[in-house]
Amino acid sequence: MPRIYVHPLPVRIWHWINALGFLVMLFTGFQIRYIGLIDLLSFRTAVVVHNWIGFVLIGNFFIWFLFYLFSDKIRVYHPELSPLKHFRATFRQAMFYGYGIFKGQPNPFHVSVYNKFNSLQSMSYQVIMMLLVPLQFYTGVLLWDIHRFSGMINALGGVRVVDTAHVLIFIFFAGFIPFHIYLATLGHTRTAHLKSMLTGYEEVEEEQEGGK
Repeated sequence: MPRIYVHPLPVRIWHWINALGFLVMLFTGFQIRYIGLIDLLSFRTAVVVHNWIGFVLIGNFFIWFLFYLFSDKIRVYHPELSPLKHFRATFRQAMFYGYGIFKGQPNPFHVSVYNKFNSLQSMSYQVIMMLLVPLQFYTGVLLWDIHRFSGMINALGGVRVVDTAHVLIFIFFAGFIPFHIYLATLGHTRTAHLKSMLTGYEEVEEEQEGGK
């Protein structure tokens, strides 16, 4: 089966650091939030690990951001579609995930080098990466040292408001990760997308090879 190179090495490194980091953050976050329910680490250790991994992920995010900002790969997040066509493509993709896939219908999206995300993914990932992830990092840094950042915390409504925002986004990611893993199994084989994120190469149907 023909293959195209859609995941450059920097993106793959970022992805796996991000994936492992977020799993650690979720685990330690649960332990910090629900003291006594999970006791695999001491509370102090959970806090220290949570903070340090958080800073690693912040640095990792800027590596991802700068790579896309200063390379032509930014095009994968901005398909050359009019708003109406983008909406229609998003609707078709949502219908496929919610109904068509269970009827054996073909995926309406076909991957290419500069179009590796379908319209639904493109829209979702932009909201996640450019809004929710920065907000989670920002609120996390404020909670990391509430005395140093007391001015900003008070301007936002106090510790409870900042903490609530942090926890709500945390809950979103706790639900998003299993959903993301599920979607990753929807390739032509269950492990196709996983392999592509390891090797960088995505297998495509014969008729797609011309779009390489």
